[in-house]
Amino acid sequence: MSENIDEMNVGSKIAFGQMALVFLLGTFSFMAIYSAQQASKYSDNFILKQSIFYIIGFIIAFIVMQFDSERLKKACWYLYGFGIFLLALLLIAPDSIAKPINGAKCWFRIAGISLQPSEFMKIFLIITLAHIIQQHHTKFEVRTLKTDLVLLGKLIGLTLIPIAFIMQQPDLGTSIVFIAILIGMTFISGITYRLLLPIIAIGTGLIGLIFYYVLQAPEVLEKYLGVDPYQFNRIYSWLDPYNYPSDSGYQLVRSLMAIGSGEISGKGMSGRQVFLPEAHSDFVFSIIGEEFGFIGASIVVILFFLLIYSWTRIALETKNEFNAYICVGVISMMTFHVFQNIGMTIGVLPITGIPLPFVSYGGSSLWGSMMALGLIFSIRYHHRVYMFSTRA
Repeated sequence: MSENIDEMNVGSKIAFGQMALVFLLGTFSFMAIYSAQQASKYSDNFILKQSIFYIIGFIIAFIVMQFDSERLKKACWYLYGFGIFLLALLLIAPDSIAKPINGAKCWFRIAGISLQPSEFMKIFLIITLAHIIQQHHTKFEVRTLKTDLVLLGKLIGLTLIPIAFIMQQPDLGTSIVFIAILIGMTFISGITYRLLLPIIAIGTGLIGLIFYYVLQAPEVLEKYLGVDPYQFNRIYSWLDPYNYPSDSGYQLVRSLMAIGSGEISGKGMSGRQVFLPEAHSDFVFSIIGEEFGFIGASIVVILFFLLIYSWTRIALETKNEFNAYICVGVISMMTFHVFQNIGMTIGVLPITGIPLPFVSYGGSSLWGSMMALGLIFSIRYHHRVYMFSTRA
């Protein structure tokens, strides 16, 4: 008997727990942004703008929640194509609507609103890759090395197209997020490890070789790969920021000072002393560490852990293969964002322009995160438990 017994309890299918976690992260966001604004030279009211971004973000999340897996499958190629169109349009758009900032042309600026297409393209890519994986497995029920190679080629090809446009902006940090999504979804796609292990070994070897040349012979990379010297400085300042305290290492040194000065319990909302440029956006975790100390920073990390854990449970519980792949894509994206952002503020990872989800100031990054949250809401909301199933 296939009668859906969950239809009688719609309320239980709304992820109130996840909404509460996001609300708590938003609370930390508002407090940290308020503190950063007090010590900044900006005249903008970041708190008011972030509040508006959050309201719009929750509306986006609940709109996305209305789309079930079948509708998402039908829309995936339109969304993917629309995302590529925006990335291409950004490169040829005049400076009046896409003015470069710090040498990077990443945003449309229309009527005072900034939109970063790459933030939305992440979500479109997750949906498309999930559809490709499921469609491939439906077509090739008997998996061979050849069919796995075909699937891997599809996944890599679809990911490299937006990366090619994003690198023209240029935006290396966001490109790495796309790679993280690709890696996460590839590992659960069912591709044999006989194919993945050699690729992992080659990739690890290449990364090690590049680091060797960066540290020992950077002129080789400059000559043959056209790498700019300033990109080497970002690596050097990451490894030893105190040798570049007024240049490329300035941001990291100030971040470490801010987090360290917070000690265990923090200075409180009125105790900020360490000036940190752009603290309200990419380095918002540094402000949390200074104002709320180790305890407050740990609470933020725990909130992210609980949120990602809840998404993992949904991925394991769903019986829809397409939905499971979407969950993994969202988890891969969010996990990388959190590890990279927090890691760069404490000097564990190189500095990139990757925001902290739900906490950093910014409309596009928050709306992209809310779209991802909406996908998870959709999976839970449209999840069906049938009579005589284990859960029933």
